Amino acid sequence: MTGLVGQRALVTGASTGIGLAIARAMLAAGATVGVHHRRSAEDMSDVLADMVQNHADAVVPLQADLTDPAAQDNLIGQFVETAGGIDILVNNAGGLYGYQDFRELTHDDWERTFALNVTAPAFLSRSAWPHMIAAGQGRIVNISTAAVGYAGSGRSLHYAASKAALEAVTRTLAKEGASHGILVNAVRCGVIDTDMHRRVDGYDEALWKDRLKLIPLGRPGQPADIAGMVLHLVGPAGNFITGQIMSVSGGE
Repeated sequence: MTGLVGQRALVTGASTGIGLAIARAMLAAGATVGVHHRRSAEDMSDVLADMVQNHADAVVPLQADLTDPAAQDNLIGQFVETAGGIDILVNNAGGLYGYQDFRELTHDDWERTFALNVTAPAFLSRSAWPHMIAAGQGRIVNISTAAVGYAGSGRSLHYAASKAALEAVTRTLAKEGASHGILVNAVRCGVIDTDMHRRVDGYDEALWKDRLKLIPLGRPGQPADIAGMVLHLVGPAGNFITGQIMSVSGGE
């Protein structure tokens, strides 16, 4: 695939899982890709070495904690300084803090979850906006969750709520961007086989196996399934798609 040759794309949360799959797919399609990560450079060395080996100067590593307002304001500028502009923004970085009954949910866990899942994508989009307007086009894809559609559980109330807010941001930005050629969509991910569920305190393998039984296709999705939809939206096939919430969830 070479459908993104000449395009400059920033993917947040690209160190593992879905974000890494999206970044690799975009590199393979010919884009210059900003690979955002929160991990240390040392922890990222193997991932980045593999990317650089296969794609030479097309990789732009960017380290930042997107729960920090300063990082939310500065990340786009850092990418543009190196890449010369931004054509595509994929707001993939996300997660939840505090997987427990909502009656035990703390203000800090709520606020950090919203900072990562809603505030960062909104402010990164704001920062990318003038660059995309100047170029007369742009694509923004926000990574959401199928839990918005079925309400999630009492343990992940703040996660589902934050992603519902992200979908509202998506639709609003799509309306604002239409006259400027900026297309904004979201992808609702179903249960995807990544390490995310293993990193959440309170979530275990028994819960994971029980969750898989609810999927009509009977299995989890793979990061490449999400990457394929993102490439569809940001490539030539997505030229007439905006304001949409695309579900990749195995039938849920």
